[in-house]
Amino acid sequence: MFQNFRLSMAWLHTWFGLVLGFVLMAVFFFGSLSVFDREIDRWAIPESRFAPQPMPSFDKLLLPIFETMQPDAAAIKFAGAQYGVAMPDHFDTVKSWSAYTTHRDPVLGIYAGYEVPNAKEPDATVWADRTIDPRTGVSLSNDQLKIGSGFFYPLHYSLNFQWMSLGYWIVGFSSLIMLAALVSGVVMHRKIFRELFTFRPKKSTQRSTLDLHNLTGVVALPFHFFFAFTGLVIFAGIYFPVAHTQMKQLHDQHEVLEAKETGLPAERSGVAASLASVDAMVADAQHRWAEKGMAGDVGFLVVTHPGDANGYVSVYRSGTDRVALTGEGIHFKASTGELLREDPPETVVHKVSEFLTGLHLQHFKHWLLRWFYVLGGLAGCVCIATGFIFFVEKRKRQYAKEGSQMGRVVDSLAVTTVTGMLVATLGILIANRLIPETLPSGWPIRSSLEQYFFWGSWVLAMTHAFLRSGPVAKGKLNPAWREQCLALAILAPVTVLLNWATTGDHLIKTLSEGYWPVAGLDLSILVSGALAFIAARHLRRKEQGAYIAKGLNLTEPEVQRG
Repeated sequence: MFQNFRLSMAWLHTWFGLVLGFVLMAVFFFGSLSVFDREIDRWAIPESRFAPQPMPSFDKLLLPIFETMQPDAAAIKFAGAQYGVAMPDHFDTVKSWSAYTTHRDPVLGIYAGYEVPNAKEPDATVWADRTIDPRTGVSLSNDQLKIGSGFFYPLHYSLNFQWMSLGYWIVGFSSLIMLAALVSGVVMHRKIFRELFTFRPKKSTQRSTLDLHNLTGVVALPFHFFFAFTGLVIFAGIYFPVAHTQMKQLHDQHEVLEAKETGLPAERSGVAASLASVDAMVADAQHRWAEKGMAGDVGFLVVTHPGDANGYVSVYRSGTDRVALTGEGIHFKASTGELLREDPPETVVHKVSEFLTGLHLQHFKHWLLRWFYVLGGLAGCVCIATGFIFFVEKRKRQYAKEGSQMGRVVDSLAVTTVTGMLVATLGILIANRLIPETLPSGWPIRSSLEQYFFWGSWVLAMTHAFLRSGPVAKGKLNPAWREQCLALAILAPVTVLLNWATTGDHLIKTLSEGYWPVAGLDLSILVSGALAFIAARHLRRKEQGAYIAKGLNLTEPEVQRG
């Protein structure tokens, strides 16, 4: 089929990259935003614009809240459909209470799991959750969308497409193909070291685009390969659900044996018991960590089987001081505070897995490295976007001669994926500032409206890209690129101004106070708008140059030479 192995790799790289690049573009971009997901949350929820807080007192603040929690109507409806049983109005048997925070979280997420009566599955659970101010215990409205951690972050790995976990599978398959595209790209480019130092922006669009594609691909090659691989490792349990399918009986037996060996009961005893001071258990855990020279910040706190004689409390360290995603859990008997278990050192295999997972999720405290993650992700976006543009530029004249619409379709999808995605991102931020906190009866909840605005903006951008793509079929530039860049240049300052108008947090204030979560996002938005404006001007000159060339019957290289 091909003359040599290199040409076969070129075919694989081109077509696999083209077909799945549209998914990978979203994965890279929203993965980059997810590096600062908690900061985006603070921008989106003005009530959370205060300094990060440590885990608060369980006895004084969290326990009274947990005792009043119940699943909301949406959670009950979801669980009822999932387990196929009639759901009660009130849930009495608590399976667990938990609280989670990081060194970047001003607010605290708390969760309560309840046993589902009459469910066939022994682990059937319906969940309740709240976001609270850890200083006062006041709950934030559930209608408010955590745009960073609750929307952009899951969009990065699941496309927010939850039906039958199909989003996870699409992203996983795309990541696997990306590994093949990276390897084939290395095989294609025999002079890969030279391409690290080659970029000719004044050459033709096709040449400069290919240079930038090669440059960003080579510079961030280790980053791209590693994160595609570790992403597959993290979700291996979804792609290969051996424990809960082919080996379910062994898995269930293992849980029973593990409960006997560790002293951490898997089931309730049915005997009521009081709850001892959890704060004392936390202090004991921190003392034990300190004796080992470990940082003592609590990141995750779980009370399993509360109110039962088999109840126990698990205290886990936060991940600020290490790469590996491990919490060195310490477990206590809930009714007495007696030490039950300290997690032993993990096996080598587990340590490798925890290191790879931690390096991908970057929960550690290192701001400079966090920015390198962003730059690596954006380099991946540039690499994919320039791949799209090069594909169209190389073939559009040929497609025009043949009367094919292939170039028009690919270019429109590229516009949708690159500038359209940015339009949608600014769209949800604008919606976040414009939608009032209280909505009329019968309207969707506020967080749903924000998501509708995001997807609606993206669909609108796609429609615009296809409607304006006619010139591509004639071998010309698609004006949608310029027009959507211009739209971004307008929307960016509008977004920042709306933040000022609705919260009073303008850039001068946030910069003078050193409140970087809001100031940093505002600055990033403005820089993006400025770059979009520069791109729009450049594209305008390209269009004018093409018009002059047509009038003078010049070739593109002659136009580039002036």
